Amino acid sequence: MIHLIVNTIKSIWLNLPVKDINVSKIFFKQIGFRENPMHAHSEHIGSFLIGEHDFVLMLFPENAFQHFAQTEISDTNQGSEMLINLDAQTRAEVDEMAQKVKNAGGRIFAEPAEVDGWMYAMGFIDRDGHRWSMLHMEMDKMPK
Repeated sequence: MIHLIVNTIKSIWLNLPVKDINVSKIFFKQIGFRENPMHAHSEHIGSFLIGEHDFVLMLFPENAFQHFAQTEISDTNQGSEMLINLDAQTRAEVDEMAQKVKNAGGRIFAEPAEVDGWMYAMGFIDRDGHRWSMLHMEMDKMPK
């Protein structure tokens, strides 16, 4: 029964709490995320489409997020619940994203660098303390 339910799921999206919707919207626009036309004029939420399959990122004010999540919001100064990864097609794309993040007021916690001889990655923190990573994998160099 569970197998049937999982196979009928058509999409997945990520909901994140933010302190200031407008500040967060500006940040994600500046790093190149595409604003979701469905919510482009909304003042109380933010929504972006990521990647070729339009993965949905939803941004909610902390109080709204806390209400529907029915739990306290994690203090991102103390730790992280997750690391959100973005796929890059080239090393240059990783470098470009690092510069966009810096220009948009985000913080780099891991400068772009080669990892384990087959990956090129960087890590950043958005304006609300959520941790992201962008990674380019050279599959032909991946250890067997």
